[in-house]
Amino acid sequence: MTTKGLALFLLAGVIWGVPYFFTEFALESFSTPSIIWLRVTIGALVLIPIAMRSGALKKAIKYWPWVLAFAAIEMVGPWYLIPEAQRSVSSGVASLIITTVPFFGILIVGLRGDKSVWHPKTIAGLAIGGLGVIGLIGIDVFRDNLELLPILMLLVSALGYAIAPIIVSDKLNDVPMFAVIALALGMVSVIYAVPAWTTLPTEMPEASLESWLGVLSLGVITTAIAFVVFFTLIKEIGPARAELIVFVNVAVAVGLGVVVLQEPFTIGMMVGFPLIIFGSYLAIKQRQQYIRKSKRTLGASS
Repeated sequence: MTTKGLALFLLAGVIWGVPYFFTEFALESFSTPSIIWLRVTIGALVLIPIAMRSGALKKAIKYWPWVLAFAAIEMVGPWYLIPEAQRSVSSGVASLIITTVPFFGILIVGLRGDKSVWHPKTIAGLAIGGLGVIGLIGIDVFRDNLELLPILMLLVSALGYAIAPIIVSDKLNDVPMFAVIALALGMVSVIYAVPAWTTLPTEMPEASLESWLGVLSLGVITTAIAFVVFFTLIKEIGPARAELIVFVNVAVAVGLGVVVLQEPFTIGMMVGFPLIIFGSYLAIKQRQQYIRKSKRTLGASS
């Protein structure tokens, strides 16, 4: 990995590790629909003009039904469920549960015929990570540190995050991803406009400075800037290696939660954290090695 690639990797990992942190501040003054609408509208105002100037937005509009499907699964659902779950669980726990995205992704592509998923080391990684999730949820639920419903909401969000890229890969592969995200943000802004504005007029005058900074950070840093950085990272190191930013994400989220927000580092987190991280790393890394080996084999045979 080049110096530029490493810098982008760390930057993307940090940027997408802080949404949980900023969400905690936003939740102090705003309802979940309000947070989502403000976040996506800010992101859309930044990205749509850029996509229009490049001419890519026109192409994305031609595929609007699939962009809408992507927006619903990647943003409409998860961006509602995650903040709602964070009303009951810490930002660190939320980030750990979302770390299951690679597990869902690997299982889905395996069911779709990707043989790399069924390598013994990949399966071992999935099993280890699964034990980590069970340990995290089971221990803390048993000790009354967690409620089960918010955990299920986070798992559904993780599943959505795993499915959405497949839609892009299958149906939007010829459309610039930058334009897809810009149009998707605009669509989500329209979807959440009515529910958001039923509460925003009363929330805005009383919102604290911390909540406004949280919302602005979600829109500018973790939406507009985050997607630009991530697309640049993919071009630099490829999508497979870019998946590994999930480990930086969770380290940042847990660290900010424990150190800054003074959230508890529970027994369940102590047990589940290393298992989830190691299992994800083992599963993703082995799959990458299998894919690279398959490409070399095909190249030699041709």
